Amino acid sequence: MPGLSFVRDSNQNQFWKLDAEPDGFTELLVKSGADVHSVDLSQAVEVNKENIGNATNYRIAQASVYELPFPDSAFDVVICLGVIQHTPSSEKTIEALWKKVKPGGLLVIDHYRWRLSYYSTLKPLYRKWMRKMEPLKSRSLNDKLVNFFFPLHWKFRNIKPLWWLVHRVSPLIEYIHEFPEKDYAFHHEWSRLDSYDSLTDYYKHLRTPEQIRKTLEGLKAKNIWINIGGNGVEARGIKINQ
Repeated sequence: MPGLSFVRDSNQNQFWKLDAEPDGFTELLVKSGADVHSVDLSQAVEVNKENIGNATNYRIAQASVYELPFPDSAFDVVICLGVIQHTPSSEKTIEALWKKVKPGGLLVIDHYRWRLSYYSTLKPLYRKWMRKMEPLKSRSLNDKLVNFFFPLHWKFRNIKPLWWLVHRVSPLIEYIHEFPEKDYAFHHEWSRLDSYDSLTDYYKHLRTPEQIRKTLEGLKAKNIWINIGGNGVEARGIKINQ
């Protein structure tokens, strides 16, 4: 994501990253020399702490985005990736994040993008059914779906019309074309993990780039940057003195 470029020049800044999943991103921030505070509502905080170790410029907390253990206007940069769409209200979450940014500071976020193609597949129906299941049952069903559908995704990956048709009925998330150098086993496992996340998340909000821009403009953000890529909509904005 282009927003990573500021990390190298921020040795004296305070960063706050919401979502302490062990994705390696927090480690990059810590290695940059920034004072990093990481937050997650889940037990991922424990794994993240194990990965980072005892770095003196790193702290972690387990908390809700709506009850954050920080004063307002506390951070030079607030980064929230892969989270906002899974909260009760995307707009309230962005506002809660914005409150923690210092005047002159930067907010970096992403969000699932609204697209008609999502509703032209059976994915919403699968999700409506699976998110009501007990975890063991939903995991078992997810594995069965992956084992049935993924071979079709792979088989028809170079025949676009057939690949497109498979996607109309399959609920799977896969990245075969994004990472063609990876083998079958790698993509099968990745599809298993991401498909389960996609089919069982409690909240899943979709927003257009224009809606994200409008939310940031409502908060009086300046130098707003919007891009389609990565998780969907990528955005950042600067808080001016208010």
